Amino acid sequence: MFRISQFMQDLIAPGVSLNERKPTGPVVIWNLIRRCNLRCQHCYTTSKDQNYPGELGTEEVFKVMEELRAYGVPVLILSGGEPLMRPDIFKLTAYAKQLGFYVALSTNGTLINEQNIDTIAACDYQYVGISIDGIGPTHDRFRGKKGAFNDSMAAVQLCQQAGIKVGLRFTPVQNNVDELPQLLELVRKENINKFYLSHLNYGGRGNRSRKQDTHHQMTRDMMDRLLEAAYEDARDGTGREYVTGNNDADGVYFLQWVKKHFPEKETAIRKKLIAWGGNASGLHIANIDNLGNVHPDTFWWDYTLGNIKERPFSDIWSDTRDPLMAGLKQKPRPLGGRCGACPAQSICGGNTRVRAYQTTNDPWWEDPGCYLHDDELGLVEADYIHTRPHPIPLQTNTVGQAIQWAK
Repeated sequence: MFRISQFMQDLIAPGVSLNERKPTGPVVIWNLIRRCNLRCQHCYTTSKDQNYPGELGTEEVFKVMEELRAYGVPVLILSGGEPLMRPDIFKLTAYAKQLGFYVALSTNGTLINEQNIDTIAACDYQYVGISIDGIGPTHDRFRGKKGAFNDSMAAVQLCQQAGIKVGLRFTPVQNNVDELPQLLELVRKENINKFYLSHLNYGGRGNRSRKQDTHHQMTRDMMDRLLEAAYEDARDGTGREYVTGNNDADGVYFLQWVKKHFPEKETAIRKKLIAWGGNASGLHIANIDNLGNVHPDTFWWDYTLGNIKERPFSDIWSDTRDPLMAGLKQKPRPLGGRCGACPAQSICGGNTRVRAYQTTNDPWWEDPGCYLHDDELGLVEADYIHTRPHPIPLQTNTVGQAIQWAK
């Protein structure tokens, strides 16, 4: 996740330089349930309104939470499907809070209403993120339900009235990116705490939607508008947060923006961006799915590292005998193609590996989502054009294979 507002604030009132990220453990995004009352076009879990057998029971979740906390995991993001469809969600939340986790809820918002808002407020979630795909009919079309937009926005208002920090999460593709200005205006008009732009990643239905992914110029235009909004709010002291996810090239693009608008601060911001380090899959971000399978992040559901019913999370997460984990934890990562030749690796960390894997069957090949020009990156095409993707059978799970990739 790229926290734009933190960097913008530092442009306005410089603070202490960021240190390299050394959290006690990874942030865990936990899909506690796969069932969902909606059918969203870019759902990475391909959820439906049906039961999915094999999901962890209440006591099993409790036990894993205890293991996660003992391992040093600081944050749990409770997700789905739709987590509010899980009957024990509030009981699970209460136990997570008791253990000392920072707990956030990731929801579509349609099930938050006047009947349960007091219970949700009593859970003391540090943050509730609600997905929005556009204004009115656009959102309803993406979510597959008429009236979904109104229900979700009513949930935002209920959360605000209850004193819960709430934000909107937006995934742009070609047929909704034009509504970004309206969404940013909505955020300001409704005084919403946070806006999260989640670039399309190629997992689940999102993989089938990749032909609708925003073209590079659209992405640049979108980022220009978002950076402008973030700067204005930071300058005005609103406290509103703007963040992006799933495209760590955003950090590199932000540096170009700083070079243009605040050239005297480029060196200082570059140091902070290097300290941030970019992509955190397999390092500082982990995913547990509804069946207990552990993944490097939420978009790697077709690649399983292990299952928490069979092995402790700590064993799974630290096991670099798995070739993908060995590469993700390696610094620098064993990148090829354009990413392998790129001088900006220290900022973006090689960007999102799952896009490379989905398009070339090689997790270390160049990320097709990078929208920076060669001249901005200090690249010459001849430095990388002669190499070609080399498909890799990831599930070999041998240390020798991982070492071979790194050469």
